[in-house]
Amino acid sequence: SYAPPQPPASAGSRSTAPPRKDWHLVKQMAQEHPAIIPCFGLHPWWVPERSPDWMDSLRQFFSETPEAAVGETGLDKGSHGKTIDFGEQVEVFERQLELAKELEKPVSVHCVRAFGDLLEILKRTGPFPAGVLLHSYLGSAEMVPGLANLGCYFSLSGFLTGLKSTKAKKMLKAIPLDRILLETDAPDAVPRLDNVSLVTVPVDTSDADIEMFQGDSTSQAATPSKESLNHPANIHIVLKYVASLLEMPEAELAEASYRNATKLFSYPGSKVHPKAETA
Repeated sequence: SYAPPQPPASAGSRSTAPPRKDWHLVKQMAQEHPAIIPCFGLHPWWVPERSPDWMDSLRQFFSETPEAAVGETGLDKGSHGKTIDFGEQVEVFERQLELAKELEKPVSVHCVRAFGDLLEILKRTGPFPAGVLLHSYLGSAEMVPGLANLGCYFSLSGFLTGLKSTKAKKMLKAIPLDRILLETDAPDAVPRLDNVSLVTVPVDTSDADIEMFQGDSTSQAATPSKESLNHPANIHIVLKYVASLLEMPEAELAEASYRNATKLFSYPGSKVHPKAETA
C-alpha cells in the first residue's frame, strides 16, 4: 500500500505476508488511516501459495475497496524468485495486468533480473493509460524509453545507492521528469551512504524503539546493522541522492515526484485528487 503525498511519491508500506492475510491487513490499514492508498495483488514470491480461486478473491477485494490500486505483482529471477516456476509467474502477472486495464487502475510492479521479459509482456498486453509503477527500479538506461512509452513510471528507492554512481546517473538521466517517483521501500532498501542522518528500526524490538544513525565512513558504530529495518522517514535521503545525481535542486525534484504521484494515484475512486488548477 502507498501513502502519498508525504514528500514526494510512493512512500508507504507493503507486506510479504501470504496473499489473503495481507489483503485483509492492507484493507484494514487503509480504513484506519486516510493517507494510505491500498493496493491488492499477488506478488511473484507468493505464486506457489495461491489458491485456485485467488483471482475471484482479488476481484472481491477490489469490489469492496474501490479506492485500491493493483499490486504488488511482477516477475522475479533473483535469488528467491528463481526457485519459483517462471511460467507460472508470467501467467499470474499477465492476469493482473489485464485486471488493472479492465478496472482502469495503475499497477505496481516488482521486477528483479527480468526486465527483458517485462518489456515484452508489457508490449504484448499494453499500453496502460492508468500507468505502471516500476517499484524500486534498477533496470538499465536503455530499457527506459520502451517502458516509458507503455505508460511506466520509475520509482526509485534506497536500493539505488547500491549501484555504481555512473550507472545510476545514466539511468536517471534517461527517465523523463514526468515519470520519476521516489520511495523508501521500507522496511527494505536501507540507503547505504556515508554522512547522512538515517532512521532505522532494529529487528525484534518494539515499534517505539527507533534509532537514528549519523552516517560516517570512519565510524563503524554509526553504520546500521544488516538486521536494521528501513523507515519511511528516510525518503529525504532518497530525494537528496537522486537530486545530486540528476544535478537538480531537491525542491524541484520533490515537486515533480509529488506531481507525478498525484497524477498516477488520481484514478476514479482513489483517495487522491489533483489540486485544482488556478488560472
